[in-house]
Amino acid sequence: MPNDVLHQLEDILASRYVSRRAEILERVTDLFVFGSGKFNEEHVDLFDHVLFKLLDNVAIAARAQLGSRLAGLPDAPLRLLRLLASDETIAVAGPVLRQSDRLDEETLVATAQTRGQEHLLAISDRKILTESVTDVLVDRGNQAVVSNTANNGGARFSDHGFSGLVTKASDDPNLALKLWSRPDSPREVLVRLFVEASDAVRSQLASADAARAEIVERAVAQASDQLQAAARTRSADFVTAKDYVELLHATGQLHEAQLHSFAKEGSFDKVTLALALMCKLPLDVVERAFVRKQPDQLLVLAKALDLSWVTTTTLLFMQANASGSARPQLDQHLASFSQMQPRTAQSTLQSYRTRQRAAD
Repeated sequence: MPNDVLHQLEDILASRYVSRRAEILERVTDLFVFGSGKFNEEHVDLFDHVLFKLLDNVAIAARAQLGSRLAGLPDAPLRLLRLLASDETIAVAGPVLRQSDRLDEETLVATAQTRGQEHLLAISDRKILTESVTDVLVDRGNQAVVSNTANNGGARFSDHGFSGLVTKASDDPNLALKLWSRPDSPREVLVRLFVEASDAVRSQLASADAARAEIVERAVAQASDQLQAAARTRSADFVTAKDYVELLHATGQLHEAQLHSFAKEGSFDKVTLALALMCKLPLDVVERAFVRKQPDQLLVLAKALDLSWVTTTTLLFMQANASGSARPQLDQHLASFSQMQPRTAQSTLQSYRTRQRAAD
């Protein structure tokens, strides 16, 4: 740091006008902004210390101006930025939360967990959002926050985050469209989105006109089939999985052991493709069975194929993850699975096939 800048800092701190904090704060900020990019870490720490002390008890306007001026600087003092980002007043915190690349994930998560919706909305505008941050935004955010986060191309979502988005999109068409439009939305998320949204539509229409419930059921299923097919066409992973699973099936190598391996791998595409081929069911039907919160249909398929409980358990855990459900109640499911007769399961499976042929 040039000696003249050091001397100016010393003069400011020694000034008999130290009570005029806002004015002095502005002068020190000027020194830092004009010299930004020329300071080493030690110098930045010194400014951090001085500005942090001066910020105490100054008016909101002065704090807001400081935040706006520092937000875009690549070497802005870290401790000061964290203080500004957590300020209760959005005019102070907003610019820093939106713009500062210096803020770490821990600060963003802590702020998102403790501040209000305006702060969450500001965070959702950032160029890059990690999974830990979007988890909180989706969990705590209102409609505007969640929609803005889903529309952010720099946002990354965990399984938990995607699950929360689907839940909130089931009665929010605009959010559903944004989720559908994201290139990183996993296919199981899209299928669940179709199922939950269509369930809501089906329930609403059927209650309005019970006599037309069957027509509504067929129309919604057909629309869902078309959306699922569209999702597959844009997935390179699906094409690769399809070629591989169909080759196994054609050469007589698609058995329970291979299905179990796919499930342990967590491959939605391979598992649903394998089950569809083994059960002789359309892929659309199996995909929808996999994302429903109730695993009854999946248990029927497992029993009809005479799968072991070990393989079925692996499928249940995978299904719970795809559907956004809690950890599966294995004791309850084991009882249902054990009591179910293979002949009954095969008869039910045949009814699925018959119903689908009639719909086609």
